[in-house]
Amino acid sequence: MIKKILFASAAIAFAAPTSAFALGWQMRGVALDLSGYGTAGMIDADDKKPDFLGDWRLRAQASYDMGARSRIGAVYSIDAQTVDSDQAIDDLFVFWQSRSFGRIEVGMTESAAGKLGLGLPDVGALRINDNPLFYKKINPDGPVIADNTIDTGDQSLRVNVVSNSIGGAQYGVSVATIADGFDYAMDAGIKFRRPAGKVKTAFSIGASFMENPDNFSDEQYSPALTADWRAQVAAGMNVQYNSWIVGLNARAIYDRDAVSPASDGVSAGAGISYDLLNYSMSLSYVLSSVGIWHDGDRRYTDNTVVASFRYKYSANVDGWTSIGASSKTPFVAAGLRLTF
Repeated sequence: MIKKILFASAAIAFAAPTSAFALGWQMRGVALDLSGYGTAGMIDADDKKPDFLGDWRLRAQASYDMGARSRIGAVYSIDAQTVDSDQAIDDLFVFWQSRSFGRIEVGMTESAAGKLGLGLPDVGALRINDNPLFYKKINPDGPVIADNTIDTGDQSLRVNVVSNSIGGAQYGVSVATIADGFDYAMDAGIKFRRPAGKVKTAFSIGASFMENPDNFSDEQYSPALTADWRAQVAAGMNVQYNSWIVGLNARAIYDRDAVSPASDGVSAGAGISYDLLNYSMSLSYVLSSVGIWHDGDRRYTDNTVVASFRYKYSANVDGWTSIGASSKTPFVAAGLRLTF
């Protein structure tokens, strides 16, 4: 079974074109850019019949340089998660960016605290840091918190303000007030980066508060939330030494007087990756425990381990394989990823 999946991946990869195909256009301060990726592969869970595994994302940006120090623009994006949720927009916002100040975004997008968060150094294509793909094929025995960074949704009208790097630190705040799922939400985050030297480091911390969530759903693998309020805090760390990268992150969610099934709790992860020429390897572990704050609710804990291998065939083409276990179910997956 594993050999069949690996052979299918290799056959596609070596038939793929090797030239770069990034799309962009610039003229007199106006720039248009289109970027994205597509992943196609297979997954076999618990030694059953292999199932197709696909993922994709498209992002379009138009911008105009207002002199040498500022820029205005607009962004639209859509991905497989959005379509699966019967939505047509993942990102839709306008922005103003200044070299002396930072960036302001207005529209539907992820909060500043979420954008400043740090994921695990996974080299596969199972989207382990953002609603992992394997949960679509392996149904957990209970609710799962699948993202270890702050998440207050991206389908609400939001204002993000993020500073430029100041002494290695970036600060960001968000406010969302026009939404179907809550009265308002406020987010704040900070990221510290030390990109120089033999050891490179990054640290982040974020928090959010949401008032009166009503049938609010931001986690695809947890029940929709109805409560008085929701509070979150998340932290992450990445350390790079030569070709090694180590990552840690965690997220805690608390819902006050929820009338819906439990969807809060904690999620934490640890990962390590290593690069050698065109080869990359990683090992990741994620813990999700839901319902721990409330008496009487059914508690559920999920442990996931994923080992991944990637071969970068060209600047835009790589083949990947992953093997792991989630919800006590072992799985193996492999595929091809194209980026532009």
